[in-house]
Amino acid sequence: MSLPSTETLQLREDGFALHVTLNRPESRNAMSLQMTQELRAVFSAIENSETIRVVVLRGTNGHFCAGGDIKDMAGARMRAAESGNDEVYAELNRAFGHMITQVDHAPQVVVALLEGAVLGGGFGLACVSDVAIATESAQFGLPETGLGVIPAQIAPFVVQRIGMTQARRLALHGARFNGNEAARLGIVHQVVADTAALETALADTLAQVKKCAPLANRATKALLHRVGHEPLESLLDDAARQFARAVAGPEGAEGTMAFVQKRPAKWAE
Repeated sequence: MSLPSTETLQLREDGFALHVTLNRPESRNAMSLQMTQELRAVFSAIENSETIRVVVLRGTNGHFCAGGDIKDMAGARMRAAESGNDEVYAELNRAFGHMITQVDHAPQVVVALLEGAVLGGGFGLACVSDVAIATESAQFGLPETGLGVIPAQIAPFVVQRIGMTQARRLALHGARFNGNEAARLGIVHQVVADTAALETALADTLAQVKKCAPLANRATKALLHRVGHEPLESLLDDAARQFARAVAGPEGAEGTMAFVQKRPAKWAE
């Protein structure tokens, strides 16, 4: 596996984890089209990797992501004026939707470390993470309607994360709120005091994920994504077949033997 070259992302492999840092500090890591494309390239490169089991998403300079890049919007406005075709706005917006869907369905465990600005597109990324850890002072919000636009690609993932009632309030109210409120709403799973505590929480999370069998984690995440989209009985039938294959497979054999012998499984070493 080879990782793509990136300009807006810092990439660092550390054992079974790939650390992806949004790196546009001059704009509080606002999501440009280039960053969107580079994130897609990274997740495509690792999709079938047997060594990368976790992706850690974070931002530079004390911010996660302040939303969409206004410069990209201005560029789209110029192209639309020159061509007389407003479709350029839709193409720009939809590019982010393709990326966030890809992150949502990534077979790896996606961990989001959230501090500073977690707005708009950054809020959307937080909502598709498997594990979200935030500092108390992080600032969350959906500011789109205050700018005269809509959270077009983000809204479905916010609804999936916290439900329709709270999503309506946040999207139509536009208020900012901190990490503690984000935890109360179910956007994040853990709140810590500061950046140092964020690192400690990350280390604990990685240690816990390492105990989980890689293929079992992939299959479980894919199964969870199917819930609510397929008839329950046929889904359970297929899940039973997957369970049988897992029990009879190498991970099932190793996990059982490790339990009996009271030792860590090989994937946890």
